Amino acid sequence: MHVAFDQLPATARVWIYQAARPLTGPEVVAALPHLARFSEEWTSHGRSLLASAEILHQQFLVIGLDEGVAGASGCSIDASVRFVAQLEQQFGVALLDKSHLAFLMDGVVHLLKHNEIKAAVAAGTVEPDTFYFDNTLATKAQLDTQWPRPAAETWLARYFS
Repeated sequence: MHVAFDQLPATARVWIYQAARPLTGPEVVAALPHLARFSEEWTSHGRSLLASAEILHQQFLVIGLDEGVAGASGCSIDASVRFVAQLEQQFGVALLDKSHLAFLMDGVVHLLKHNEIKAAVAAGTVEPDTFYFDNTLATKAQLDTQWPRPAAETWLARYFS
């Protein structure tokens, strides 16, 4: 069952998929019916899931699930990954690649490869207060309050000591 993303409870589980490039306005608009259809049809062992999906910052696909209604199974999670792979094909953009980290700099999302972090910190491109999108967050409450947040408040803190 589809629900508006902002109607998901704070305890809802989230999965964040980062695009390799910003999606264009027309791509976001074209994706919306697919996101609604997926969340409407997503099931676990034949049970409807109370879910939603949206694109944030034109760079992130976020799928949310109210596990208080019904939890995701391995098969339903596999189905969500297949859905994301289909979106990759449709829009010609990688969403499942985890090789980049995303930072918000001057209101724009910038991607850096993992192996570029040390150099970016040394050059002052990434500073302790640079906002970082930690895509490993697990709940909507974390998404709402800790995404993005200053790099020094994340696992990246070790690069600033």
